[in-house]
Amino acid sequence: MADSTEDTPRIAVLVPCYNEAATIAKVVRDFQQTIPEATVYVFDNNSTDGTGEIARAAGAVVVPEKKQGKGHVVAAMFEKVDADFYVMVDGDDTYPADRVRDVLAPVLNGEADMVVGRREAEDEAAYRRFHVFGNWLVVRLINLIFGSGLKDIMSGYRAMTREVAKNVPIMAYGFDIETEMSIQCLYRKWIIREVPVEYRDRPEGSESKLSTFRDGFKVLFRILSLFRSYKPLTFFGGMGILFFLAGCGMASAVWWLAWAPESGYRLSFIIGSATLMAMSLIAVSIGVIVQLVNFRFLELDSILRRQRSRDKNDV
Repeated sequence: MADSTEDTPRIAVLVPCYNEAATIAKVVRDFQQTIPEATVYVFDNNSTDGTGEIARAAGAVVVPEKKQGKGHVVAAMFEKVDADFYVMVDGDDTYPADRVRDVLAPVLNGEADMVVGRREAEDEAAYRRFHVFGNWLVVRLINLIFGSGLKDIMSGYRAMTREVAKNVPIMAYGFDIETEMSIQCLYRKWIIREVPVEYRDRPEGSESKLSTFRDGFKVLFRILSLFRSYKPLTFFGGMGILFFLAGCGMASAVWWLAWAPESGYRLSFIIGSATLMAMSLIAVSIGVIVQLVNFRFLELDSILRRQRSRDKNDV
C-alpha cells in the first residue's frame, strides 16, 4: 500500500547519469509525455559533457552526486527522493518509455515488490555476444543459489515500492548494483516480477561505460560475496563437504596404498587428512554460526518494519 495520503500515488522516475548528453533530453521528454503525473529526477554523477544542464532544460529535477559510481548514485536516489513508487531507468535511451506503465502495474496493484524490465533486443547490435553469455551465466548462478526463476538480472529498467527503495541495502558501487538489488530482494523474500520490454542499441554518438570483462568479473565476485553472506550454511557447508571428502580420500590412501618403510609420504598423508577433517569441521561451524546471526538480523529487520508501519498508521 502507498504511504501517500492522496488518492494519486507519488511516482518518481529516477535516471542515473554520467556523460549522457546525447540522449538525456529525449529520455526526460519521453517519460514526461508517457507518465506526466510522475516527477523525473536525473542524478548527474560528475558529468563533463553538460548532461545536468541539458536534463534541467528538458524539465527534469537534477541532483548532483559527487561519489563516482552507479552504486553510489542509486543509494543517493533512494535516500534523497521521497515517493510511493519508484521507476529506475538508464539515461542512454535503450529502454522504451512507453512501457513504463506496464512495468509499474504489478507494484501499483500490489502484485510485486519489484518489477524488472526483462530485456528483449530489437536487433542483434543491442546485445554484445559476451554480454549475452555473461547475463546467462549470472542468471543461472543466482537461480541455482536462491531457487528463483528469473531470466534477466542486470536490467537497468525497474519499478519498486517505497518499502524496497527505503530498506534495500546498497553495498555495490559499480554496474553490479542491479545484480545486488535482485539478490537482496530474493534474500528478503520480496516478490520480483519480470515484464518483457524492448531493448535498443545506443543511439549514434552515445558510448557505453560498461567494460565487458572488468564489470563482468565484478558481478561474479559480487554474487559469490553475497552468496557467502546470505547463504552461509550452504556456502561454508559446501566447503566443509569438499574438505571432508578430500580428507577421506587421503585417509583411504594411507590404508590402501603400499608405502615403502623409508617413505615419509604416509605420515604426510595422515597429517593432511587430519588437517582437512579439522578444516571441514571449522567451515561447517562458521556456516552454522553465521546462519544463526543472519536469522536474528532478519527477525530484527521484520520487527522494525512492522513497528514503522504501526507508527505511520498511528499518525
